[in-house]
Amino acid sequence: MNYKMVGRFLAQILTVEGVFMIPAAVISFVNGEIHALQAFLWSLFAICAVVILLFLACRDTKTRFYAKEGLVCVGISWIVLGLLGCLPFFLSGEIPNFLDALFEIVSGFTTTGASILPEVESMAKGLLYWRSFSHWLGGMGVLVFLLAIIPAGGRGSGYTMHILRAESPGPNVGKLVPKMKDTAKILYLIYVLLTVLNIVFLLIGKMPVFDAVCTAFGTAGTGGFGIRNDSIAGYSPYLQNVCTVFMLLFGVNFSCYYLLLMRNLKSVFHDEELRMYLGVVLGSIALIVWNLRGFYGSLGETIRHAAFQVASIVTTTGFATTDFDLWPSFSKAILLSLMVIGACAGSTGGGLKCGRALLLLKSLRRNIRKVLHPQKVQIVRNNGQMVDEKVLENTNAYLAAYVVIILVSFIVISLDGFSITTNISAVFACFNNIGPGFDAVGPTCNFAGYSPFSKLILIVDMLAGRLEIFPILILFSRSTWTHG
Repeated sequence: MNYKMVGRFLAQILTVEGVFMIPAAVISFVNGEIHALQAFLWSLFAICAVVILLFLACRDTKTRFYAKEGLVCVGISWIVLGLLGCLPFFLSGEIPNFLDALFEIVSGFTTTGASILPEVESMAKGLLYWRSFSHWLGGMGVLVFLLAIIPAGGRGSGYTMHILRAESPGPNVGKLVPKMKDTAKILYLIYVLLTVLNIVFLLIGKMPVFDAVCTAFGTAGTGGFGIRNDSIAGYSPYLQNVCTVFMLLFGVNFSCYYLLLMRNLKSVFHDEELRMYLGVVLGSIALIVWNLRGFYGSLGETIRHAAFQVASIVTTTGFATTDFDLWPSFSKAILLSLMVIGACAGSTGGGLKCGRALLLLKSLRRNIRKVLHPQKVQIVRNNGQMVDEKVLENTNAYLAAYVVIILVSFIVISLDGFSITTNISAVFACFNNIGPGFDAVGPTCNFAGYSPFSKLILIVDMLAGRLEIFPILILFSRSTWTHG
C-alpha cells in the first residue's frame, strides 16, 4: 500500500472541499449569519491544518498507484470529506450532536437526502447552501472533479482509471474518449450544463434565485435535500413538472448525452438500459395513476403527483410533492421496488441500477437455457455486444453483497423498536441513496428517532451504496493494509 500517495490524494480532495466551502461562508457573511460564518471559518481552518500536515508528511512519495490504492483513496476520501464537511453544522450549533451533523452531511455527499432535521426553514442560508451543494458535489463525484482539473502527468500507470472506476456508479466504467482525464472533463461539462439549464427553467417559473440554485443542486445530484419543510409541495405545478423532467434527465447514463452531442442518435435509441429505464418509469406512472384514481381532485393532478414521485424515487432523488406514505399499498409497493431498481449506470442516481438489473435478468435467462440445453453455448449480449464473464461475475458478487448488507442492516437497526416497514424502508432509503422511506421515516418525518448506533449503521449504508459497496468493504479487510 502506497500510504504517502493516498495521503497526498486526500490532501488534494480536502483542498477541493475547502474551496467549495468558501461560497457558503460568503453567503453567511452577506446575510449577517455570524454564528454560521464563524463555523465556516473554523472549519476552513481545520481543513487547512489537515491539508498542510498531509502535504508535509507525504512530500516524498513514489508514483506507484494500483487498483487497491484507488479503492482505498475513494473509500477514505468520502469518510474524511464527511468528518470535516459536517463541522459547519456542528460548530454553528444548528446540529449540536456531532453524529447527527455527520449523518446530515454524509447524506448530502452521498446524494441520499435522508435527514435528522425536524424542520429546515430556520437554518442559516449559508448552511442550507452548503447542505444542498453537497448533493451537487457528491452527485458526479468529488474525485471525478479532481481528476478533471489536476495535471495529467507523473501520476503512475492507471491512476485516473482506478479512481474513476472506484467512484463511478454502475457495473462498468468505460472511456468516452481515449484519455480518462478527458472523459472526466466531458462528464463534468455535461453535468454543469444540465444544472445551469435546470436553474434557468426554475427561474422562468419565478422561483427565487436562492431556491432555484439549491433545488437544482438537489435535482442534479439526485439528492433531495429541500430548503422548505414541505420539500417541493409548496411550489407551482410548473416548477414541480420542471423538477420531474430534470430528475429523469439526471437519471440517464451521461454517456448517452455524449453520444447525442456526437450526433450518434442510433446508439442512444438502441441503448437497452435506456429503454428499460424509460419503460420502468412510464409503466410505474401508469400503474400508480390507475391505483390512485379518485385519490386527488383531477386526473391531471394525479398524473403530476404520480410522475413526480416515480421520477423522484427511481432516480433516488427523494423530493416530494405529496405524502406518498398515505397512498394505497399497491402504489407504495411500486415505489419500494423502484428504490431497489434505481436509475441508469453512469448517472448521478443510486440504487441497483437499471444496467445491472438488466444484466442480472439476462444472466438468469442464460442459466435457465443452460438447464434446458446444457450442450449449447449461451452468451449474454448487451447492446449487441458480448458481455465479458468478469462483468457478470462482478454483477453477481455485487448482488450478493447488496443482499447481505441490506439484511444485516435491517436486523441491527430493528433493535430500536420501530416497525418493520420503517426499518426496511429506512435501510433501502439509505443504502440506495433515496432519502425518505415509509412510516416513521416517510416524506413528512425524519431519521432523528434512531439510536446513535443505528445512525452509524445507516451512515455506512449510505457510503457503501454511493460507492458501489466494494471501496467501503475493502477498508475492513486486513489484507488491504498488510500486503504490498
